[in-house]
Amino acid sequence: MEIEQTLALIFIIAGAIFLIIEAFSPGVFMLIPGTVLVILGIIVYVWPDVLFSIWSPIIALAIAIPLTLGTIRLYQFLGSPEPPTTTVTESLVGREGTVTVRTTPDNIVGKVRIDSDTWSATSEEPIDAGTEVVVVRSQGVHVTVKRR
Repeated sequence: MEIEQTLALIFIIAGAIFLIIEAFSPGVFMLIPGTVLVILGIIVYVWPDVLFSIWSPIIALAIAIPLTLGTIRLYQFLGSPEPPTTTVTESLVGREGTVTVRTTPDNIVGKVRIDSDTWSATSEEPIDAGTEVVVVRSQGVHVTVKRR
């Protein structure tokens, strides 16, 4: 077997490994070099004289440029961002949560976890951490809570 055909098989195998990596870890951009190596390996295996000619880098670029642009478009489509969610403090009234830092009257040092967010909190009476509470009022970035 000639050196060109051996290198062609190495290209094909390396490209296949890159494509397998991309299949198990999407988004790491192994699709582009993997595809370029597989196609270039097939071309070199069929036409061995191409490998050490000016055509080898030209073919690689002719494959890589549209493939890169297409891959970027595909990932943009698949990973299109969702609009951010915002919580309006008025929408917190009536919601339930858990005290994470003890709350006290007239002090917003206390903390309450509501869903996945943590809010500064105050209460009419001291409430210890771990207690389930409900929001009775909200103002700015803090809430007033009471025991459930």
